[in-house]
Amino acid sequence: MEQIRDAILAGAGAADLAALPIPDHYRAAVVRREDVGMFEGVASADKDPRASIRIQDVATPELAPDEAYVAVMASSINFNTVWTSIFEPLPTFGFLERLGRESVWGKRHALPYHIIGSDGSGVVLRVGSAVRNWRPGDRVTIHCNYVDDQDASSHDDSMLGANQRIWGFETNFGGLADLTVVKANQLMPKPSHLTWEEAAVNALCNSTSYRMLVSDNAARMKQGDIVLIWGATGGIGGYAVQYVLNGGGVPVGVVSSPEKAQLLKEMGCEAVIDRKAEGYRFWSDEFHQDESEWRRLGKRIRELVGDDPDIVFEHPGRQTMGASTFVCKRGGTVVTCAATSGYMVEFDNRHFWMKLKKLVASHFANYQEAWQANRLIDMGRIQPLLSDTYTLEQTGEAARKIHRNEHEGKLGILCLSPREGLGIENPEKRALIGEDRITLFRGRG
Repeated sequence: MEQIRDAILAGAGAADLAALPIPDHYRAAVVRREDVGMFEGVASADKDPRASIRIQDVATPELAPDEAYVAVMASSINFNTVWTSIFEPLPTFGFLERLGRESVWGKRHALPYHIIGSDGSGVVLRVGSAVRNWRPGDRVTIHCNYVDDQDASSHDDSMLGANQRIWGFETNFGGLADLTVVKANQLMPKPSHLTWEEAAVNALCNSTSYRMLVSDNAARMKQGDIVLIWGATGGIGGYAVQYVLNGGGVPVGVVSSPEKAQLLKEMGCEAVIDRKAEGYRFWSDEFHQDESEWRRLGKRIRELVGDDPDIVFEHPGRQTMGASTFVCKRGGTVVTCAATSGYMVEFDNRHFWMKLKKLVASHFANYQEAWQANRLIDMGRIQPLLSDTYTLEQTGEAARKIHRNEHEGKLGILCLSPREGLGIENPEKRALIGEDRITLFRGRG
């Protein structure tokens, strides 16, 4: 891998890269099956990813006809990385076993270790015999929708595929490594003005936010829509704010500190709610929610923007779903993609059904949606949310930071790239977009 890294850094061409041997092993961040019980009896908040995530050499898998080897220059941490590392809500080895039973190629994934990571940027090294659109030397980003196109259910919207999976979470050979194996339909062109680490942090969260707000498959935001965004400086919330502003909507960002509120304003979001400063307590105890707090939130939103939200961008889950469904406008839409505060949600159905509101589920993005979201990054219309960068050896520390909600935006991981700032192919385009816009989140991790 060192030879491959040096060739990439030296600007080697397609023929030179294709001539380099693929090593039979490489460095990766993994969790091990033997460690699944290590947190037994430990409260979820106290589980430490630094104890479970290990950096080790792993065997290079054989390449299937529809796959590519990619040298991973950088990756990032997502919440699914945290869930894998603390074995919640269940160990991911069950996912790998089910994939292993599907086919000869699927069997490669059922291993006693799980290579994690669902984001990546890098360089194509080899392609399988069935790959048409990519070749060695291509600089790429990787999206995480792993889908079998032999299944009829995948062809209207691949996210509805009966065996759709998330790469690096429900499959093996993820992006937190020096090498990865991905399906060719996971590849997208790397934005030429971004560094490796800036390009690596976008695909999962940016594509998720695009589908939730812009796509016909979810909220279908239109100009003038008021959108309430929980966690508006976080991994998906920060992209959501940009999509609302970019699409002519009115974002109302909810954050939890004055520093986050200031960052939101620097992004161009004028309507900001600091939920901690305003002391919202949507749950009066473990079993009961407080409708008066919902009403207080709704009143605050109307004070800021003059009306109720047309769309609520919902991902905390249990903590906020009751408030989200209540404050949403009559006939409006709550779109949800996650449940970081708990997945057993409750809301008052009277306010929901009698005001004809809609609850829409959204999960990552299909290839077309991910491609369009990546295109907007490449155009400079949407900016990366990279706030801090770690080495591959520090993956556990970065995952712990996200688990404890001590971060803003996205945390990048340097894999083969030896330092930050490498990989920019078009500095003129970067200057035109603006260094201050591209790096707005830097130093806030």
